Amino acid sequence: MGIFSRISTLFKAEANAAIDKMEDPEKILNQTIRDMTEQLTEAKKKIAESIAYEKRLKIQYDKALEKAKEWENKAMMAVNAGRDDLATDALQRQAEAQREADGFRVQWQAQKQGCDKLKEQLKNMNNKIEEAKRKKGLLVAQAKRAEASKTIHETLSGINESAAFSTFDRMAEKVEALEAQAQASEELATEYSSGDSLEDEISKLKPTVSNNDALAALKAKMGKTAPAAPAPAEQAYDSQYNSGAASGKSLANVSSWDDL
Repeated sequence: MGIFSRISTLFKAEANAAIDKMEDPEKILNQTIRDMTEQLTEAKKKIAESIAYEKRLKIQYDKALEKAKEWENKAMMAVNAGRDDLATDALQRQAEAQREADGFRVQWQAQKQGCDKLKEQLKNMNNKIEEAKRKKGLLVAQAKRAEASKTIHETLSGINESAAFSTFDRMAEKVEALEAQAQASEELATEYSSGDSLEDEISKLKPTVSNNDALAALKAKMGKTAPAAPAPAEQAYDSQYNSGAASGKSLANVSSWDDL
């Protein structure tokens, strides 16, 4: 292959590649349908002319056939009138008209067959155009979906997944470390910001006064009710003391707490 032939092939390849890249399926399909519709319109005009010619041939055939019949009727009239010579001339004219009618009949039948074929082709062409119109929407949708899928794959192929996920994991570890530091700072602040811890522990041992005790003390102060009953420990001591007195024991005879 010569150098000029190779250069020509190279230019053709580059041109075809550029054209393929510029092609828009939707625009190409629309233009194709427009071209087919224009061809259909032109075909209709041509077929209409053919049908018109077929109609003219039919008219000429009918006229020639009618003329042949007229000469035949004239020949019969001449025979009835006893003019065989006129009848012979009339039959000659009838034969000429019949030959002319036969010629028109052959041309008319051939033209009619051709028109019938053209009309069938026109019908098929119209059906194909309608089918193309119906399929155009589907083809355009498929082309757009394919283009979108191609764009997505190209975008995903340009993403460095390992780097992206490693960065994500590193940030997650950093956030966990910050949360741990915050929790540690909170524990230290709670433990050492309240002063003496021993006093805090002892203060927790102090009994709390319930609402019922406070209400009873208020009523006793106002003289509404009797004072609250002594604590169980005081009741036990009074009972033991009274029983000791009843048994003849006195504090003078008590030498130790066990004697009570």
